[in-house]
Amino acid sequence: MQGDDVHLWNRFEQTFKHQHLRWLEKWFGLPPLPMERFDPAAVKNILVVRQHDQLGDFLLSTPVFAALRSHFPGRPLTLVARENTASLMRHDPNVDQVIPLAGNGRDWTLDALTALLAAVRNRFDLAVVLNTVSHSLTSDLIARLCCRRYIVGPEHLLFGGTRRNFFYNLTAPQPVADRHQSERNLDIVRHIGVKGGDPYEQIFITEEERAAAQRQWKAWGWDQRRPLVIVHPGAGKMENRWPVASFAALADRLQETLPIQLAVSWGPAEEALGQELVASLHTPALIALDKNLRRLAALYSQAGLFICNDTGVMHLAASVSTPLVAVFGPTDPALWKPWGSNFCAVRADDHRCASVSVDSLYATCIKLLNNK
Repeated sequence: MQGDDVHLWNRFEQTFKHQHLRWLEKWFGLPPLPMERFDPAAVKNILVVRQHDQLGDFLLSTPVFAALRSHFPGRPLTLVARENTASLMRHDPNVDQVIPLAGNGRDWTLDALTALLAAVRNRFDLAVVLNTVSHSLTSDLIARLCCRRYIVGPEHLLFGGTRRNFFYNLTAPQPVADRHQSERNLDIVRHIGVKGGDPYEQIFITEEERAAAQRQWKAWGWDQRRPLVIVHPGAGKMENRWPVASFAALADRLQETLPIQLAVSWGPAEEALGQELVASLHTPALIALDKNLRRLAALYSQAGLFICNDTGVMHLAASVSTPLVAVFGPTDPALWKPWGSNFCAVRADDHRCASVSVDSLYATCIKLLNNK
């Protein structure tokens, strides 16, 4: 998928939102439904739509699947997700079917469209639209076309010029400002009576995948007598990056004081950044690269500690329960850090990544490694 095509599709969607919403409301709008008229017994199958998000946003929505399965046992659950994240739901016991869609409508495959049309014919009883950061018109239309009874989504994030989210007949109240993203996702289904919900993000890696990851690490030279520590210096947003020199100083200090095996990982567009870190280290490190997210998650699952910035792979490591410490800058970790005491955030008072000290990260790393 080319970047220009993505921008073209996004421009089309934005233009359509602003110029044709009144017609969509006329033909597809649903009247609000009082909660006392919601009948859980009428829900025979469930659709969840989360097809417009980045990796971290998506993984922070995974607690919803387990919460729905617990509240509606035995009801089939289908998920519509971006094709780059859909594979992460493979082997999830809470999801029965995944329909992967490209981010650009022009790139939707015949198989994906066939699955989506089958979903339209099936007419789900409950559709859940997980909009917590931005509002996707495509997500709303998918839910509206595929669901015959109840559609629940947030009451905020209104389209321009609208007074309510008219695609939903059940709207969850806008959350308070200081609310973790996992809780914001769960709040949407709590509105229809789903109780509690574990806010830990999770994907399910099979024993075969873990064994393959172990073989790969062994091929790369991991001495399994030493705890594996992975350093990932990249982040999509430049303001979210801790300096490479700081990562190198931390890694060298850890190797000097602890019997660890150090590895460095980076994303597809971060080759120069990763190589700069590797060249700065006093002791050679393993290099762990894989573009496949499931294989990458399995590789991360073998580590005793993951050190990173505030970025998508932070959530990937957390989703397989790997302890981590992340440098945070402009983003509030109280809202975005993976939920759990084994996932730590370090942030400077001025909210600049460059201001975070090596000493503060080192102390947190030691604490996590000693708890392992």
